[in-house]
Amino acid sequence: MDTTQELTEADDLPYNVFAKACPSRGTLEHVTGRWGGLTLCALFEGSLRFNELRRRVDGVSEKMLSQTLHALERDGLVHREAQPTNPPRVDYELTPLGHAVAERLLALVHLLEGRMDDVLAARERYDGMRGGL
Repeated sequence: MDTTQELTEADDLPYNVFAKACPSRGTLEHVTGRWGGLTLCALFEGSLRFNELRRRVDGVSEKMLSQTLHALERDGLVHREAQPTNPPRVDYELTPLGHAVAERLLALVHLLEGRMDDVLAARERYDGMRGGL
């Protein structure tokens, strides 16, 4: 299915992310926010424990990662499994929906990583025109 066909079929969906009160906006925010997107991409290859995930998503605080995981779990994108061991072991993994979303995010990540030379050149041109903001 090509992108044009996907967009045309999207017109038939019961939700519209452009509508102010649409609940899909919150999920889109969770998925496309810095920590949500990175968390989903980090979990793409398999389950991780909290501290493994925190090390993988460099720069995220414990509090932000916890909030992000709660939001993604609530949206049905991440599954949290607590093992009744001592000390407790908690693993996080993508649900089938989370896997589908992460797959698309990773395509965007790879596109951006592959085109960063173009982005950096554009920034340099822009800053040169603006007097080096």
